[in-house]
Order: sequence, then C-alpha cells, then structure tokens
Amino acid sequence: MASTYSMASTSFGANSRFDRQLSRILNHATAIFCEKGYEGASIRDLSRASGLSLAGLYYYFQSKDELLYLIQKHLFTSVMERLKENLKTAADPEKRLRIFISNHLAYFLARPKAMKVLSHEDDVLKGALGAEIRTLKRQYYHCCADLVEELKLTKKLKFKSRAVVLCLFGMMNWIHTWYNPRVDGDAATVAREIGNVFLRGIYASTSGR
Repeated sequence: MASTYSMASTSFGANSRFDRQLSRILNHATAIFCEKGYEGASIRDLSRASGLSLAGLYYYFQSKDELLYLIQKHLFTSVMERLKENLKTAADPEKRLRIFISNHLAYFLARPKAMKVLSHEDDVLKGALGAEIRTLKRQYYHCCADLVEELKLTKKLKFKSRAVVLCLFGMMNWIHTWYNPRVDGDAATVAREIGNVFLRGIYASTSGR
C-alpha cells in the first residue's frame, strides 16, 4: 500500500502515472462527497464510480478521512499559490483586495462541487489530518486579513478587522448555493459586484453613514 501521508503536495494535475490515477480518484471522491455528503458516502460508492476495486483504491489512500484531507489540502494549497502569483501584478491596496476576491471566486466557481465539499465538510477531520487542514485555513484567512489591514491603514479606516474579514468570506463561500451563470454572469462579474458591495460598506463605516 502506498503511503499517501507522505504525498502532502500531491496535485490533481500531477504528471506521474500514480498521481494521475490519484487525481482521477480524488475527482470522483469530490463528486460523491458533494452528492451524498461525507458521512453518507462510502468507499464502495467510490469503487463503483471509479471502476476500481476496493483493494485497488486502498493502494492510493488509507481511509475515507485521508481522501477528504487530500481534497482539502490540494484546494487550499492551489488557491493560495494562484493568489500569490496574481498579487505580484498590483501594489494598490484596494486592487490587491479585489484580486483576492477575484482569485477566490474564479478558482472555486470553476470547481463548484469542491466548493460545496469545503463548505459542508468544514470540521469533519480530526487529529493530525484535521490539524494540518486547520493550519492551511488559518493561513488563507490571514492572506485576506493582511490585505484588509493593509487597506485599512492606507485609507485610515475604522472597523473591526476580524468581523469584516469573516463577513467577506461569508459573502464568498456560500455562493455555490445561489450562483447561476446565466443570470449572475461570469466569475469576474460576480467578483466585481461583491467587491463593490464590500468596499462601499467598509468605506461608509468610517464616514458614519
């Protein structure tokens, strides 16, 4: 059996035969967790969807918990890597915060099933696997919090940063429950609208309106 705990950086798009097969398994697992929920899904469901035997599946991972861990780790790592690259193009604090919003929505609206799994299975993992995912989530939170704080200091704004950051995540993370591209437009359009609402709100808080 392969030790997938050592594969913390495994990407859904990796090039080796092993990683390509694991990527395929994780995509199937994401779809099943999205449809049935983590508790309702079984490895037999994954076996039927992937066409692999139970023994074949357990060559790539050790437990259902580890499947969810690998999915979550890949998503948080990838979205943060993309953010880091995208932020290189901007210095203005407002533009940088808009880049965070745009990056988040573009990444997750392209992966609605994964977004639903992250939102609904937020606190399932325990022990070492859960601790590692919580660390990644804190890192991602602080990516946003640092950008908000940068804007706050530059514009001399007054608000409680933690509440503001969590409100922004609340606006973005449940978009999968209502988003319809035919009605709401593409990810860039939605990101612009959310950015406008969010920024007008924090700017108005300082003016007293």
